[in-house]
Parts: sequence; C-alpha cells; structure tokens
Amino acid sequence: MKIDKVKLERLKMPLLSPFETSFGTETEKEYILVSVYGDGHVGYAESVAMESPAYNEETIDTVWHVAEQFIIPQILKAELESPADFSKLFSWIRRNNMAKSAIEGALWDLYAKQNGISLSKALGGEKEEIEVGVSIGIEPTVEGLLKKVEGFLAEGYKKIKVKIKPGIDVDRIKAIRETFGYEVPLMADANSAYTLDDIDTLKELDQYGLIMIEQPLAHDDIVDHAKLQRELQTPICLDESIHSVEDARKAIELGSCKIINIKVGRVGGLTEAKKIHDLCQSHGIPVWCGGMLEAGVGRAHNIAIASLSNFIIPGDTSASKRYWAEDIVEPEVTLSKPGTVAVPKEAGIGYSLVQGKVDKYLIDAKVYR
Repeated sequence: MKIDKVKLERLKMPLLSPFETSFGTETEKEYILVSVYGDGHVGYAESVAMESPAYNEETIDTVWHVAEQFIIPQILKAELESPADFSKLFSWIRRNNMAKSAIEGALWDLYAKQNGISLSKALGGEKEEIEVGVSIGIEPTVEGLLKKVEGFLAEGYKKIKVKIKPGIDVDRIKAIRETFGYEVPLMADANSAYTLDDIDTLKELDQYGLIMIEQPLAHDDIVDHAKLQRELQTPICLDESIHSVEDARKAIELGSCKIINIKVGRVGGLTEAKKIHDLCQSHGIPVWCGGMLEAGVGRAHNIAIASLSNFIIPGDTSASKRYWAEDIVEPEVTLSKPGTVAVPKEAGIGYSLVQGKVDKYLIDAKVYR
C-alpha cells in the first residue's frame, strides 16, 4: 500500500438532543474525518476523541497533533503490505489510541477498496446483518426516560442501555422494569462513576435481571472490578479499562469481568479490536461494539467489526437518525428491519461520503503529501 496523500477535516455537528453521561452533557459532536488516498481510491475513518479529556486522556486537538506530527509523515513514506502492519510501525507511540485508530481505520477502508471487498470481509466478518441496541443518556426525569425507552422499543432495538451515576441509578432501572417488564434486554452503563464504597447500591441492581453493568469502577481498574464481580450476580462489562489485547487477557485471568465492550478507537484500531475479539472468543467471553456518538463513517466501521462471530450482544450502532438530523454519508445508516442493520457488501465501508454535507459542518482542513 503506497499512500499518495492524507487529508484531515475537523467537523462539528449538532446532536438532535442533549446526551448526558456521568462525564457531562454533549449537545454537539466535534470530530476529525480522515481521508487516505492511494492507487485511485480513498479510505475514510473518523476519530472518536472528545473535546475534553473526560473519557480518556485524548482530545480532538491531541489527535490532530499526533496524526500530523508523528503518524502521517511516516505513513507517507512507508510501504505497507496490509493495514495490520500499521500497529507494528507505530508500536513506539505510547497510547494515543484514538489518533492511531483514526489513521489505521482509513487504511483498512482503502485496503478493502483496493481489493474490491467489503471492510467486513477484509476483517473476517461472517454476518450479513447485525443486531443493534440503543444508548440512552441520563434523562432529567424518570418520565422522560420511560418515554424514550418506549419509543426505542417500538422501533425494535434489541438492547436498551441506560446511563447511570450515583443518585440516578436504582430508581431508573426499577422504573423501566416496572413499566416494561423483565423481557426487555436492559443494561446499565456507569462510566466509572462508582467505587467499592457503593457496593450496596450496585448489589441492589442484581434484582433487576440486567444483561450487564458496564464499567462501574475506575477507568483504569481491573483489580477492584474483580472484587466487585465476586459480589455481584450481574455480569460486569469492562469498557474504559481495556486498551489492548494484553489488558483484556489480564482482566479475564483476574475474573474482572464476564463481558468486554470493544470500541475501536479506545483500543487503537481495527487490528487490535480483532485480536481482542479472538482472545475473548477463545475464553468464552462475549463482546459487543460500543458507540462514541459516531457520525456515518465511524458508524460504518462499527458495523464492519461487529460482523465478527463473537459480537453476540447487540451493540450501540443505532440508526443515523438516532443522533443526527442529517448524516455525512449516503445512504444514511438505517435499520434494515426492527433492531437490525444490514452489513454492506460493497467495497470498503459500503457508504459514500457526501462532500457537500462535510463542507456544511467543516471547521478546519489540511492536506498532507
């Protein structure tokens, strides 16, 4: 693979409604769109870093800096046999996984297009469609939360994820169960908001038959999660704690979780995501694909990775209209049937970029040769 040029574009898109987690509230999504050119094709990817270092240590500015100063100059000089060589080439860069993932993802899309295959097939995906769920932020009122759950269930989503934090947790889960019953596939996402001092509250959630509690303890912890998992009936899912296949191995050996959420940006790219998938599969640990409020390009990458066989829990890759009045790709991501998204068969990500819509939300752009 010989790269002719790389383009970075910084976009800001308004969300249809505010999205609140224990990190704070987002009303718009700012992100970097990466375009990598080679052999007459263009590969696309999206950075999922936030404006502030709340989810992890990276921000949009650090992703741009690391990509511009360290990754792109080397990519333009390199001859890669496949995108899998990327992680070897940049193993010297510590962390900065979202910066790595943004460039590596574009290389994977380019590679698939150059070979005339879908990104899903390039990664070894087997599914023709994936089941998807929806993530609901912390709503101001219980009534508002129940209304949203009702709407998403009517659309057929296969999993309901509800954000929680201390003081806004058991009452919300209880209300959903009392209103919609125990058949609804329901999980809680804590985004590292609790400590072991909150164990009694977390144990209260056991009675509600949740699929999982996601990342209840510190963002960098696997030891206390192991202690907590021994006290809970509900499976713990790790998210922020897992940055590599080595992190996953250690967490599994310690018994820190029974499920792992794979976010491509968090783990440094599709190559590492596939390694984590394979490791978890060999240990009987199910995985699912988490979301970071991606626009269409990032959503397409999530669909491709979720086509691998051990992604057996519905992910967060809901339809574009869940978050956006309009997306930057065509066709927009839609449900092919209730709670299901078809895996594209076309070359690459299977979605086309609409440059006019990119330009509409564009803040900054730069081309590197």
